[in-house]
Amino acid sequence: MKKYNKFTTLLFFLTILFGLDFVGNAQEGFRLPEGQSKDRINFELINNLVIVPVEVNGTPLSFLLDTGVNSTLLFSLSEADSVELNNVKPVKIKGLGDGGDIAALGSINNKVKIGDAVDNDHELYVIFDDRINFSPRMGVPVHGVIGYDFFRDFVVKTSYVSEVITIYDPKTFEQKKCTSCATLDLVFKGNKPYVELPIRVNDSIATVDLLVDSGASDALWLFDEDLGVSEAPKNYFNDFLGLGLSGGVYGKRSKLEMIKLGGYSLRNVNVAFPDSIALRNLRKDETRSGTLGSDILRRFTVVMNYSEGKLTLQKNRLFSEPFNYNMAGLIIEHDGMVPVKDVKRGGDVNRDLDASNTAGNISIELNTILTFFLAPKLVVAEVRKDSPAAISGILKNDEVLSINGRPAHAWELFELTRLFSSKSGKKITVEVNREGMVLKKRFYLKEVL
Repeated sequence: MKKYNKFTTLLFFLTILFGLDFVGNAQEGFRLPEGQSKDRINFELINNLVIVPVEVNGTPLSFLLDTGVNSTLLFSLSEADSVELNNVKPVKIKGLGDGGDIAALGSINNKVKIGDAVDNDHELYVIFDDRINFSPRMGVPVHGVIGYDFFRDFVVKTSYVSEVITIYDPKTFEQKKCTSCATLDLVFKGNKPYVELPIRVNDSIATVDLLVDSGASDALWLFDEDLGVSEAPKNYFNDFLGLGLSGGVYGKRSKLEMIKLGGYSLRNVNVAFPDSIALRNLRKDETRSGTLGSDILRRFTVVMNYSEGKLTLQKNRLFSEPFNYNMAGLIIEHDGMVPVKDVKRGGDVNRDLDASNTAGNISIELNTILTFFLAPKLVVAEVRKDSPAAISGILKNDEVLSINGRPAHAWELFELTRLFSSKSGKKITVEVNREGMVLKKRFYLKEVL
């Protein structure tokens, strides 16, 4: 048994999309205790992504539950704590991004536990590349991702509103009758689920083959710019799209007229078109049109039934929410820790109890108490060209001190995601530290499309 350090650093919004070319060896698989047919597991929803508690060989970790990966990955390892891994071997992984292949270690015979479900012979891959660190932009620790290895063994219902997944033994599961639900057929390629859906582009209907990827924070990615990009009139802007296993992903953002999911129609849907550099490792699958991501999935209660090849959707209260972009053009992430000073005023009250003191004098002794604590340091990770943030003078690598008068450390990163995509015309004031100079920058959120 070999020991590896576990990543624990806290770190905005990202899109995660993995293009892994290997398929794991046969495993025992996840099982519920004998006599138990289902289990409910609470999760944390961060920027549309499902983060679940996972134990790896007894060590508690947090994993992204991602239908877009066909193998379990452990990454972002540091000097904090440790996790035991068994029987390792070197491997190479291809991933979405501009960094090419990355080195990893394969490990077998591991015990992995999610809720009451246990796999005693689990295969996973350990990534040591320092660039593969998604936690800084999530705002919470994310130690890995798990997908096919979990979904293949259960029927998995994800309630994005209540933030609970319910897993069912496929042998005893019965889908309840639901006249308002949409049930779509899944086709598996490389152990990943795909659906064919109609979209409307320029008043015509096209059918697209999409990877169902709960680990992609965006609504929709398409690989063919003819499916929505126009120069006259221009209907897109260039942007940073997110992080993949091989680095940053860039491309165009636009709006899609409509996408249909069974009887449901979503309109004015956000769509991204990643550039050719990011897609070079995905060209082996020439039939794939793009990705159906979690900004669409979160608008439903989702039942993934791999054993029967079915995806069932029932709209929830998030269904009618508009699809909004980051109008600030600003991405902020955690970058280590900084000491923060907290000033508190306290005092003791002394009352003179002498009977001759008719004035009832009171003396108050005030004390100033200084306390220091470590808090996440926020820095500017990306600034979109010609965006409101860029025009105001904010630069990449600026340290963020406060936003709208609130100290940086008091913001959760998902709150900033909502703030920057909230309402056109909203005033944003950002105080930054740039090489020892404190600068105050102001801008207004502005619709791009």
